[in-house]
Amino acid sequence: MSSTNLVETFPAPTPAASLVFTTALSQGPLSRVEIARRTGLSSAAVTKAVRPLMETGYFVEDADGGTPPAVGRPANPVRVNGGRALFIGVKVTADEVIAVLADLCCRVRVARHVPLSERSPGAVISVIAALTGELVTRAQPFGVGVRGLAVAVSGDVDRAAGVVRYSPFLGWRNVALAGLAKTATGLPATVDNDVRALTVAEQWFGAGVGRSDFALVTVGAGIGCGLVVHGRVVAGAHGVAGEIGHLSIDPYGPLCHCGNRGCVEAIASDSAIVRRIQEETGQPVGGPAHALELARSGDPAAREAFAQAGAAIGRAIGAVANLLGPECVIISGEGLAAYDLFAAQIRDAFAATVFSTAAQCDVITRPLPFEEWARGAAATAIQTFIGSDTFQENR
Repeated sequence: MSSTNLVETFPAPTPAASLVFTTALSQGPLSRVEIARRTGLSSAAVTKAVRPLMETGYFVEDADGGTPPAVGRPANPVRVNGGRALFIGVKVTADEVIAVLADLCCRVRVARHVPLSERSPGAVISVIAALTGELVTRAQPFGVGVRGLAVAVSGDVDRAAGVVRYSPFLGWRNVALAGLAKTATGLPATVDNDVRALTVAEQWFGAGVGRSDFALVTVGAGIGCGLVVHGRVVAGAHGVAGEIGHLSIDPYGPLCHCGNRGCVEAIASDSAIVRRIQEETGQPVGGPAHALELARSGDPAAREAFAQAGAAIGRAIGAVANLLGPECVIISGEGLAAYDLFAAQIRDAFAATVFSTAAQCDVITRPLPFEEWARGAAATAIQTFIGSDTFQENR
C-alpha cells in the first residue's frame, strides 16, 4: 500500500464531534449557529467540535460576505472538505463484485465491476484484495490516503463482530469477513448488510436527508428493508431488524429458502416471480428480464405474477408503517424496472393494510444504479472512520 495510506484517526472522535460532522456532511454548508440549532448542542460544544476539524482540514469555511458576523463567533458556514480522505466501498453479489473509490462526501471517483466466477470466501477475498489494490493505486493522484474499506453483502451480518452469519445468495455461514478483508488489504475494514449500508447512504446523501424516521425497501433479487428511527439506522439486538423479506404474509404460500411459507421474498423476489410464471405456464423463463418481457407483451401468467408481487410488497410496507410510523418509505432496487407492472397493487395493498394516521406515510420510488450499493458500503466506511456508527448505537 502507498505511504499515503498510513493509519490516520479522525481528529475529534467524540459523540458531539461525530454529530456535528455528520450534520454538516449531510446538510451543510451550515453556520455554527445553525449546527447548534439542528443538533441541540450548545454553541460552546459546537465551537469545540469544529476547531480541530478546521485545523486538520476536514472542515473548510465558506466565505459569505452577505452575512454580518456575530460578536465573537465566526458567521461563515462550514462544510466538509470532501477531498480530505478517500474510502473504498465493495458490494458483493452472487455473480459480481462492484467496488468504488469515494471521497469523504461519498462522491464516487472511480468504479469497477468484476464478474465473480466462484463464491467461496477465499475467492471473494482475492477479488476484493485485487480491486482494493487497483483502487488504492488510482487514488494516488488525489494526494490523500484511503482511510477505510467496507464490504456490503446480503443476509444476516453482524457488523460489530465483522461476521457474515448467513448469506443465502453466497451460501456463506459464519464468515469473519471483516478480519479477512483487513488482512488481505491492509486497510481498516467493516462489513455490513447491503441494505443497511445503502440506508446509510440515503440518510446522509439521498432521499433520507433531513428525515428522522424513514424506511428504505429494496426489491429485486431479494426484498430488504433498512430502518432509520429517531435519526439512526437500526440493526436491532441481533442485527436483523428490518427483514421484511421474511415477513410471512401467507401461511399457505410458496416455500421460502428460509424454511417458512408465504414470505414476501418467496412471492415478490425476482426468482419467485420467474418460478411462479414457470409453474403457471409450464414453460421455461430465462430470468427476470425475460419475465419482464413476457409481462409487457401481455402474458397473463406473467402479469399476474408481478401483480401478486406488488400486493405482497404493499402489505409489507403497510406493516412497516403500522409498526414504526415513518415519515416515508423509499422503494429502490433493481426490481423497480418492473414498477409499472405492480405500482397499483403496491398502492392498493398498502392502503388496505395501513392503520389510521400511518396512512400519511409517503411512499416514494428512487431508482438507483447498481453502483449505489457499493457507494452505500463506502458510506459505511466513512461512518466507521468518524465514529458515527458507535455514536448511533449508543445514542
